[in-house]
Amino acid sequence: MSKVIKIRRGLDISLKGQAEKVLSKTAKVTSYAVKPVDFPHLVPKLVVREGDTVLAGAPLFVDKYYPEVRYVSPVSGTVAAIVRGDKRQLLEVVVTPAEEQQHLQHPEVDLAACSREQVVSLMLESGVWPFLKQRPFGVVAHPADRPKAIFISGFDTAPLAPDIDYVLTGEGEAFQKGIDVLRKLCDKIYLGLNNQLAAISIFRKTKGVETNTFIGPHPAGNVGVQIYHISPLNKGEIVWTIEPQHIVSLGRLFLKGIYDVSKVIALVGSEVKKPRYYRMIAGAAVSCVEEHIIKTNRPRYVSGNVLTGANIGANGHLGFYDNLLTVLPEGDKYEFLGWLNPLRLHRYSVSRNSLSWIFPRKEYVLDTNINGGVRAFVVNGEYEKVLPMDIYPVYLLKAILASDIDKMEQLGIYELLEEDLALCEFVCTSKIPVQQILRKGIGEIYEELRIKN
Repeated sequence: MSKVIKIRRGLDISLKGQAEKVLSKTAKVTSYAVKPVDFPHLVPKLVVREGDTVLAGAPLFVDKYYPEVRYVSPVSGTVAAIVRGDKRQLLEVVVTPAEEQQHLQHPEVDLAACSREQVVSLMLESGVWPFLKQRPFGVVAHPADRPKAIFISGFDTAPLAPDIDYVLTGEGEAFQKGIDVLRKLCDKIYLGLNNQLAAISIFRKTKGVETNTFIGPHPAGNVGVQIYHISPLNKGEIVWTIEPQHIVSLGRLFLKGIYDVSKVIALVGSEVKKPRYYRMIAGAAVSCVEEHIIKTNRPRYVSGNVLTGANIGANGHLGFYDNLLTVLPEGDKYEFLGWLNPLRLHRYSVSRNSLSWIFPRKEYVLDTNINGGVRAFVVNGEYEKVLPMDIYPVYLLKAILASDIDKMEQLGIYELLEEDLALCEFVCTSKIPVQQILRKGIGEIYEELRIKN
């Protein structure tokens, strides 16, 4: 039965640089990359070398602990570089695209006649399995597991997030086919929408899902918040999540028999000349949009949104799960008097310590300067105002810092991923790296369970 859930706690951050609903072309993309760092707790094992020729959909590396899960090339071409970091950690596999693209062809299947095992086998072989993420832990789903439900968020409330309505235009057939595939994996599929009246035709016509409406500020669009209000996670329970554009790519696999991860990306932020949408393939080098970037202020390239995205630099590549590239000022300049100046109308303030709060509809240009250093926790209830869950985040973070796993479990760590506490980090007076601490706690529990199993 469909529900309407009103989210009262949260925060919408109004930033300059929202994408105009215009689909443009990028310059020629010179390279693509698949980055193991996009998949938490993955231990990659390479299956290619520099100089190898690969087809789109050919494996580049596999998971050491789950070798049946393949991570494949988004394009056909030549493996140009295998980039490593400290202690030879594999950071990315870079592929130079060929002039004419060729895909690894998979056999056509009759989905209605396929068993669950056959569907899982094709998804693993083709490389689309990493589309599915598991909660808790935020890792790639384990093929042997059976989730109690699959959750899809049909909207995004993060700052400058792309409009899913516009992004999925013309993808109705592939989206429905992707849902049909997911139905083979799990009987219960939940689709979260932000407004029943504004729901796009693709979602209105989608069969085989239970829709629920969420009304309220960010993080109402986070799938973790939707899970919490529809079917909360208990210890030992598992749910899977997947993004709408990955459902489209999943549908294309069963319609065309190829690994096709082309999608619509939003180029947004105050340092973009004309924020717009671009169709490109996942993992593309961001240099293809370099001509659209303002260079007056030293820009920072963020793959994802400003709250949870990664700084990838001007020569970086888009993340596997990211649908937007945000460009904002680096924040390496300091203003006279800083926060002591109460007349800073250009500065955004959650606590209203400047007069900018009297202009609620103003779009702000924010940089990456955190305006201070990390200090001891100031317990003032800031976190609870922006977290629409009945969880005590400060106590949870302290339990993580103390490596008290029992206390972490009691305080609800299984309900959370970094994106769910991103606003807590944004409003934090103490500049605490909330997301980093949360991932540390998740990692400790995950590794302990993996050792036991």
